[in-house]
Formats: sequence, structure tokens, C-alpha cells
Amino acid sequence: MLRAAIVGASGYTGGELARLLCNHPAATLTVATSRQYDGQPLSKVYPHLRDRVDLVCRDLGSTAITDQADLIFCAVPHKTAMDIVPSFLEAGKKVVDLSADFRLKDVAVYEEWYQPHSAAALIGEAVYGLPEVYRDEIRSARLVANPGCYPTSITLGLAPLMKADLVDPASIIIDSKSGTSGAGRAAQLGTLFCEVTDGFRPYKVGGLHRHIPEIEQNLSALAGTPVKVSFTPHLLPISRGILSTIYVNLNRRASLNEIFGLYQKKYGEEPFVRLLDPGSLPATQQVRGSNFCDISLNLDERTGRLIIVAALDNIVKGASGQAVQNMNLMCGFDEDAGLKQAPLFP
Repeated sequence: MLRAAIVGASGYTGGELARLLCNHPAATLTVATSRQYDGQPLSKVYPHLRDRVDLVCRDLGSTAITDQADLIFCAVPHKTAMDIVPSFLEAGKKVVDLSADFRLKDVAVYEEWYQPHSAAALIGEAVYGLPEVYRDEIRSARLVANPGCYPTSITLGLAPLMKADLVDPASIIIDSKSGTSGAGRAAQLGTLFCEVTDGFRPYKVGGLHRHIPEIEQNLSALAGTPVKVSFTPHLLPISRGILSTIYVNLNRRASLNEIFGLYQKKYGEEPFVRLLDPGSLPATQQVRGSNFCDISLNLDERTGRLIIVAALDNIVKGASGQAVQNMNLMCGFDEDAGLKQAPLFP
């Protein structure tokens, strides 16, 4: 049985990792760290884990963590991750990092959007943890950079088109909406109930969101040419879910059947991408609590523009579920181990 540790277990992604791991057939949770809740049972921090997870949160150093774990999930903020990941790797452990610290391959780009990088030597070996694109590389990795939630929905939505060179790369416009859990569990004025409920608003408008360089890196790699996008995120008055609506102009005329065939070829055997039948549209409540990403394709015959809609649960496929999927690949388990639950509805 693989021993897994969650560093930063008291955040939403940490709590979701604990929920998924308690049902995993080949891994067991042995460490859950938290400075804020040191000495308290994780089931007190997250009462829904009562009688399912009996670990006590501890504020532990690297050696105490590596002594008790084979694989470590880092569910801590940016900057914190880069400070602790090197010690885990030096101890011979595998790491799935849920922060942005190892996602961007260009250190200068990372430092432009985040902060100075103290572990830049590891960026070259970190594998971007999107299994549908980098499955083989993930299998042999010791450090996986778990993707961001918005970039996951967008990259999966566009990957087949970018690989087929069907998109005018200057035409991509992305309109994404996220539930409030994407902002984390710490109290913030902008995500308080009275600030969010009964409303709907954009944020980080005008190319300001930190996921933009990650999105552009992914799409550029798929297209083999530099890609820039217009990306506007919005905050929905819901707890979970991301819905990304992506507008693109095609390089040439193509029927919806031809485009649908490209997506079927790419995703037909994927365990966690569901390509919807023509005329069907995804919704956040249809993926809630699951590791699925639902994708629909819609061709606007009047403008010739293709509209792709992708929905996922930002805490599962957008974070913790994808992290477990990556762990499964890294450790030789069935890729869907611990992730087979159907979505919750309503």
C-alpha cells in the first residue's frame, strides 16, 4: 500500500485529496500537515470526513514527512511549494505539486507573473500533469506540476484543434466562470456569502489573470507556434465548478462532423473526458464531485466560428482529482483508481 502525505491538508484541495484517498484501493493517507490546525483531527477541520479519515493534523518538518510517506501532495500556496519540494525529492520521494511553482517552463515568465524562483533547477524536469496530453511523461516522473483549474478546462477543450492546426491562433477568446472555492478557504471580502450570492461578475479583466501564461504555454506547445489568448474569468455564486466557453476562428472550412471526429479520435478512450453528442451542452452540476471534463462542440454557421464549451469540477479534475490521477500514473496503478465515483446531482 502506497503511503501518501498531504502537505497543506486544511485547504479545499487538501480536504478533497483526503476525501479521494480514503476510498483509494492502493494508497493510504499517512500524513496530513497543517500549521493552523496542528494537533486537531482532520475530521474536525472537515467534518464530512468523520469516520472516514482518522488522522491528526501535524505541523511537521520535511524529514518527519518523508519518513512516513512514499508520495507527497503539496497543497500549499505558490512560493511555499518551491521551498519544500527540493527536500522531498532529495529524500527519494515522488511529488505532485498543486501550486503554480513548477508549471511554467520559462523561469523569467514565472517570475514576471509570480515571484522570484528559489528552485529553478527543478523546472526543467517537472512534468506538466495533464494526463490526456503528457501521460507517458507522467508515468516516469518524480515531480509532477498539477495544472491549474482554468487551464485544464481550456487545454482539454482546444487540444485536438491545436494539434490539427485548424485554429487561427490570433482568434482565441476564452470566457470562463468559476465557483468560489477556486479562491481558497481563507476568508476574503470578495468571496463572502453576501458579496457573491445573487450576483455574477468578472475579475482580473484585461489580461491580468495568472493562469494566462500557463494557458498560452500549453496551447503554444500543442500548436507548435506562439499563441496568445484573450481570457476573462468570472466568479459564479456557486461553491464548485468551472465552465469555459471558447471562441475560435478556423483556418479553413470544416464541418462539425469532421471536427467531432478529431475529438473522438483524441478522447474516445479517455477515462475522464466526456465528449457530448452534437446539440448537447455541459453544465457544472453534471460534473460536480467527479473527475470528468465534459466538452461540447458548436459550429456557428453564420459566422463560421467554432464555440467549444468545457465543464469540470475545479476542486476535482481542476485540482485534487487530477492530482490523484497523476499519482496513479506515477505509481503504476489503474489510472482511474479512487476516481470512479459518478458526479453528484442535484
